[in-house]
Amino acid sequence: MELKVCALGILFRNKEILLGKRAKHRTSYPNVWDMIGGHCENGETLPQTLIRELQEEIGVIPIQFQHIATLFDSNNDHTYHVFVVTDWKGEPDCLQPEEHSIIGWFEITEALKLELALPVYRDLFVSLEDR
Repeated sequence: MELKVCALGILFRNKEILLGKRAKHRTSYPNVWDMIGGHCENGETLPQTLIRELQEEIGVIPIQFQHIATLFDSNNDHTYHVFVVTDWKGEPDCLQPEEHSIIGWFEITEALKLELALPVYRDLFVSLEDR
């Protein structure tokens, strides 16, 4: 079993977070809300993956970010490295509809009520409330 390594970003501003709703045809976690990000490519560092994925998927370049968690998903042998992104260039847009059908900003209390890819995300979102 080989773990797949991913970098995920939570854009955070004005007490709100940006999430994407996974496209309904996705093989894993279809039609639920998730953070933006993806798989590390050969030779890429986690920050490089985060920057590339956010550029590709939502058209922003992360400038200021911090690693806040490492999550293991036994359902599909993935390790997710989660970063909170507090400064970036560009305005988020849904550039890859095959990845996410829509993106949206949510207050933490709203995000906790969404159908999320992983329930453990709720703990991460709550940890951002005091920022």
